[in-house]
Amino acid sequence: MPQKSGLKKNLFLSTFYQVLKMVLPLITAPYAARVLGVDGTGIYSYTHAYVTYFMLFGALGMVSYGGREIARHRNNKDERSQIFWEIAILTFITTTISLLAWGIWILFNREYRIYYIILTFYLVGTMFDISWLYGGMEEFKYTVTQNSLFKILGTISIFVFVKKAEDLWIYILIMSLTACLANISMWIYLPKFVNKVPLKGIRLKKHLKETFIYFIPTIAISVYTILDKTLIGLITQDTSENGNYEQATKIVNMAKSVCFAGVNAVLHSRISYLFTEKKYEEIKQRISASMDYILFIGIGICFGIIGVAQRFVPLYFGPGYEATILLLQLMSPLIIIVGISNCLGDQYYNPAGLRAQSAKYIITGSVINLILNLIFIPRLKSTGAVIATLIAETVISVLYFSNCSGYYRLNVFIRQISRKLFAGIVMMIVVLLLGSAIDNAFVSVIVQILTGCIVYCVSLLLMKDSFMTDVVILNLKKLIKK
Repeated sequence: MPQKSGLKKNLFLSTFYQVLKMVLPLITAPYAARVLGVDGTGIYSYTHAYVTYFMLFGALGMVSYGGREIARHRNNKDERSQIFWEIAILTFITTTISLLAWGIWILFNREYRIYYIILTFYLVGTMFDISWLYGGMEEFKYTVTQNSLFKILGTISIFVFVKKAEDLWIYILIMSLTACLANISMWIYLPKFVNKVPLKGIRLKKHLKETFIYFIPTIAISVYTILDKTLIGLITQDTSENGNYEQATKIVNMAKSVCFAGVNAVLHSRISYLFTEKKYEEIKQRISASMDYILFIGIGICFGIIGVAQRFVPLYFGPGYEATILLLQLMSPLIIIVGISNCLGDQYYNPAGLRAQSAKYIITGSVINLILNLIFIPRLKSTGAVIATLIAETVISVLYFSNCSGYYRLNVFIRQISRKLFAGIVMMIVVLLLGSAIDNAFVSVIVQILTGCIVYCVSLLLMKDSFMTDVVILNLKKLIKK
């Protein structure tokens, strides 16, 4: 059986990949924004939202479910091989059905048809996605290596082949094809982790019910992560609204990746394993430590974005994206709010087998979001979509928090967040003042970011924040000693 990688190594690999996912779009986004323009960006955002629905139906919640099941049976190669092939075959079937439905959709939609055809590669990639196997085994080097390779290849291709606004189809092809090839390439390492199993022993029915439990909240989440883009396009009939919303979402999603995606990806599998071992106190400690990290990073990035957005957006995206400034500032608290709900969802509800319970909270939030979108978007356009999402995500986080059975307590949360919020506000004020005092936009952004980081960390250090004293300073001392 393959040896399970160390937790620290996996955290490093996962964090490295999340940083790479942030850095590469940061490199390509200014170029693509200027070449494709706000309308081209809006078209990509709008059409990509539609293919995402079909990808969700194709995956049917199997990524989260599959990762949990592999983690629970990773010590028995025969059992995990059986589970892998059953889930993989079920994914092939559901994605094939989704592909057929997608083909019908393309036939009946002439506008943007060429883009929809190219986006089909995303669906094919969903069929071959087995990242959940490596996640469940805590062997993140394989997913990180393959995804990093194709993301770098895609980044280079954008600069080489996308030269004008009419190259939007090439841009979409690069994005969808590299994502597809990254998933297919993961099958190279499959023989190391699973055996062949007889087809007559395959049982799909038992997994179908469980995947639906994971699928329902996934669809609910899509209401306020994807449907908003669709509604903005349908209601406003203005691709620039989608374009500005897409750019603000892009920056916030990058921040969320750094804030919590890497930690949750690793600890979800580890805590699933700890639940099977009934090590409940260790689970509580890991959730508390994770939340402390997420709040430290999330609050710093949130208030930093609010402070720097006025100078950063025009410099970064170029002319035509002025409306992105307000959208980005309004959207930035989602980094903290979603970080809280994702931490509890991935590190408590899912590993504990309480996906059905968490689904109720997500559905509640999605219904609120849909109603508010229909009220706010006709009046406030893309700004209304942001406000609706903020309210819905806050409701979900409150529900998650109030029903986590003591695995993360309110007094711990208040202790962890209070000093960080104060330091974040101080940093934001300093960054805003610097932005208005420095004329050169490039110099202003650099000074704002560097000074903001220093002010935030020093403020927390002076207040003896738990994360700074127990994690950052302690590890620095160990590093210096070595």
